[in-house]
Amino acid sequence: MELSKINRVYFVGIGGIGMSAIARYFAKRGVVVCGYDKTRTNLTIQLEREGILISYLDEQSSVSICFQQNHDDTLVVYTPAIPKNSNILNHFKENGFTLKKRSEVLGIISEGMFCVAVAGTHGKTTTSSMIAHILTDTGFGCTAFLGGITSNYNSNVLFGKNNVVVVEADEYDRSFLTLHPDVAVITSMDADHLDIYGDESHLHDSFNLFADQLKKDGKLFVKDGLPMHGITYSASDNSALLASNIHVENGNFVFDFNDGYTAIKNLSLAMPGKHNVENAVAAIGVALSLGIHPKSIKKAVASFKGVKRRFETIVNTPAHIYIDDYAHHPEELRACFDAVRQLHPEKKLTVIFQPHLFTRTRDFADEFAKVLSTADETILLEIYPARELPIDGVNSQMLLDKITTDKKELCGKDSVLELIKNKNPELLLTVGAGDIDTLIEPLKNTLNNA
Repeated sequence: MELSKINRVYFVGIGGIGMSAIARYFAKRGVVVCGYDKTRTNLTIQLEREGILISYLDEQSSVSICFQQNHDDTLVVYTPAIPKNSNILNHFKENGFTLKKRSEVLGIISEGMFCVAVAGTHGKTTTSSMIAHILTDTGFGCTAFLGGITSNYNSNVLFGKNNVVVVEADEYDRSFLTLHPDVAVITSMDADHLDIYGDESHLHDSFNLFADQLKKDGKLFVKDGLPMHGITYSASDNSALLASNIHVENGNFVFDFNDGYTAIKNLSLAMPGKHNVENAVAAIGVALSLGIHPKSIKKAVASFKGVKRRFETIVNTPAHIYIDDYAHHPEELRACFDAVRQLHPEKKLTVIFQPHLFTRTRDFADEFAKVLSTADETILLEIYPARELPIDGVNSQMLLDKITTDKKELCGKDSVLELIKNKNPELLLTVGAGDIDTLIEPLKNTLNNA
């Protein structure tokens, strides 16, 4: 389907972070945009304020009148998270509408554009957001579709006047195979989504297929240590793109960059942690490959404010520090904990963790328990199921039993505020990819009023 011929788009699952970015893109183009989601959230409320009509009832009757009948200029976009028995989804299927997955639509949009695609089991949202910010802040410009709300722009989509697009390439359901990038970054390939891939080798095969889709003469940046050929980057001595002299100054991570041709000294990054320094190294490498001046890149890196729910400091007072992060994989938790310890080495760390997916909790229970055992105190919420049905024997109690520290407990979401009020922690970290974000504001208020 040609992009220029699309005049109406309906999004089934419009509240998803990736779906909402594309919805905003089409609305900006002047296209009629409507959608459905099962839950009204801050994001869907914002979309409504932007003029997008959203229904929260999964019934054909709730579909706006201009999408009741099929037309040649109409596109329906859906997310795999929508159940197959969805009434709205089946209305569109039964009436012959053109249906595309979100990833396919990204492929349509990026076709014919200079595409920078960032893939990885973790790190892709921060890295793609850094790249988009550097290109925007330096005046180079880009359109960007991101998997998080950037703090600099308070949005998950950016609009550029040139032909460059930055895309977060999602490995879930092999979605990134719809893309044909000019520049690609692969941040990580840790085992994940084993409900889709079965084992780590099949996940790696998929990433290799993604790399093979790089356009002729394209550039591939690869985190050093991954089993893939490309321009390597890291904070170690062996990679082509290197961060060195990493240290903390006034809460920021400061480092030097060198790729053998260009050296940039004393870069300052507000997002803490060695893993974010490495994400920045990849972003700097992409920017340099596009011909952007090192001084402009240094200024842009310093002004990058991060991404909502990616190591976001919610409270920072003499009495309390509260940080929230999206981490939901053992390696992400480890990197997050390390960053917290580097910034606040003397403080006792209390963690509230909401496991995400029964399959992920089952597959990585031992790894989760090992990382969570390094916290001074751990509070577990029940597993957020997302698209899954329960698995017998897989629950938060099972995970709690594997944690080796004494200070650990289960807690319902409705009891967390009272528990935290009583504990009055000096350093609190909330982590998870489910609906734990609904606790952020209440926890902020609880700590500020303690």
